[in-house]
Amino acid sequence: MSEKRIRSDYARWRDLPTRWADNDIYGHINNAAYYGFFDTAVNCFLIEEAGLDIHAGDVIGLVVETGCAYYAPLAYPETVQAGIRVARLGNSSVRYEIGLFKPGEDEPAAQGHFIHVYVDRETRRPVTLPASMRSVLETLHA
Repeated sequence: MSEKRIRSDYARWRDLPTRWADNDIYGHINNAAYYGFFDTAVNCFLIEEAGLDIHAGDVIGLVVETGCAYYAPLAYPETVQAGIRVARLGNSSVRYEIGLFKPGEDEPAAQGHFIHVYVDRETRRPVTLPASMRSVLETLHA
């Protein structure tokens, strides 16, 4: 896991509502739900800003690695603020880092990462990131 980051380390933001079903028996968001927050924040960015066509595009991203560090509990009905940054931008792969914050907090409640390898939809073989996507991802690159 990379070093602990603060709010100002992240380039893009998305508010994510928690759901009743996200809580576990201990009264906080279950650890598995954090990965859903990561996936939602990054994929919304890719679809809305980077031109990723999840239904018919020639290129798709496959997750090949994930990780998460938990620092403070989150619980329903809080809104989670997800910060996104790109830590590494390769030829066909991207390492995203995501911080989950309570509104107004500078320290993350959790911090995670995942790596996408971009592949041809049909062959599932790695491809060079499309130039249009790369230029948008560069705006998040730390």
